[in-house]
Amino acid sequence: MADTVTLLRGALDALVLKALTWGPTHGYGVARWIESVTDDALRIEEGSLYPALYRLERRGWVESEWGVSDAGRKARFYKLTRAGRTQLKAETHNFTMFARAIFKAFEATPDVA
Repeated sequence: MADTVTLLRGALDALVLKALTWGPTHGYGVARWIESVTDDALRIEEGSLYPALYRLERRGWVESEWGVSDAGRKARFYKLTRAGRTQLKAETHNFTMFARAIFKAFEATPDVA
């Protein structure tokens, strides 16, 4: 299992990769997807989202190109690469292991610990 700090730091990156499995979209679309599927529990600020998209593109996990949004505005559209899909699988596994470990700790009782 990856170390805890890396997992927490990579949560946004993993969420962005997951958002892009639904198809290419612009940054606003990624942010709206995350908000929507988490019932607005997670709101992603532009100051966090765009550096994440840039970081993911630099690593080769997403690609981007300019296009026009549904609102008729020029926007940069991002899509998941094959390497990004592979990375998302690894991140999903790591987060699942992490979540199980946390739940196990919360469920521990003095008799078990």
